[in-house]
Amino acid sequence: MAWIVKNSATMKIDRREQPWLDDALKAELEANVLPSYPTKQAATLPVLHAVQHKHNWIPLQAIEEVADFLGLSHAQVMDTATFYEDFWLKPKGKYLIMVCQSITCELMGQVGLLERIKAKLGIDVGQTTQDGRFTLMAAECLGSCDTAPVALVNEKLYESITATNFERILDDLE
Repeated sequence: MAWIVKNSATMKIDRREQPWLDDALKAELEANVLPSYPTKQAATLPVLHAVQHKHNWIPLQAIEEVADFLGLSHAQVMDTATFYEDFWLKPKGKYLIMVCQSITCELMGQVGLLERIKAKLGIDVGQTTQDGRFTLMAAECLGSCDTAPVALVNEKLYESITATNFERILDDLE
């Protein structure tokens, strides 16, 4: 199997004048995050989480700004951000829907539920609606097998869901 490679050294990075890692966020990180770690490099994950929490994703310009803030190479921060599935390097919807696809959820109707959600939103797993409101993802396990099937909408867990009651949840969000 051949590897698919991108020439990231010449990749164009969309830039905006205003920094993603602004002075207020830097001050907050310096006061509340950096003191908890022995080195700035050790704080890479919480700093990336802070940027993502503020902007709902991490643009490539922000990767560079985080690297400069922490005194790391851009490649080191990019390696970290791309290693963890928790980080978004492209915009995601206002509502991130993660449907558990563990064997327990599958046995309890996850497949039909996911198909109904895809049909209602008009997107597939890994896609975002055109209006930018919803992004649909599948998760390996959300750790609530006793209440399967389950889904996470942003940071709220919905348990024992059916296609019908989950459609009501989506309607309430809209």
